[in-house]
Amino acid sequence: MNWRDYITVDPEVCHGQACLTGTRVLVATILDNLAAGLDHEEITRSYPSVTRQGIQAAVHYAAELARERGIFERTRRPITPGSLCSALRARRATVCWTSPSVF
Repeated sequence: MNWRDYITVDPEVCHGQACLTGTRVLVATILDNLAAGLDHEEITRSYPSVTRQGIQAAVHYAAELARERGIFERTRRPITPGSLCSALRARRATVCWTSPSVF
C-alpha cells in the first residue's frame, strides 16, 4: 500500500495538516482513535467518509514518520511513547501515535 494515494496535505484544507484524501478527517484523528482502542469498524461508523484503506494508510504514514532518523538523533533519553510524541511535535509532525505493542 502506498499511503500517498490516500493522504493529502493541502494548505487550503485543515490548515495544511495531513488528511485522508477527499475528507477533512485528520490522520492524527484516525491514529488517536486507534490508540484509544477503537477498531476499523468503529472508526468508519464515526467517520462515514473514511475507508478501511484510509485507516491503513494512516498507520503506514505514521510508520514512515517514525522511521525518520532525525527524530531519534536529537534526543539522548530513551524513546518512550510520550517522548516520541514530543519529538514528533517538535518537528511539527502532524501525526503522533503511540501503541503499547510498538514499544
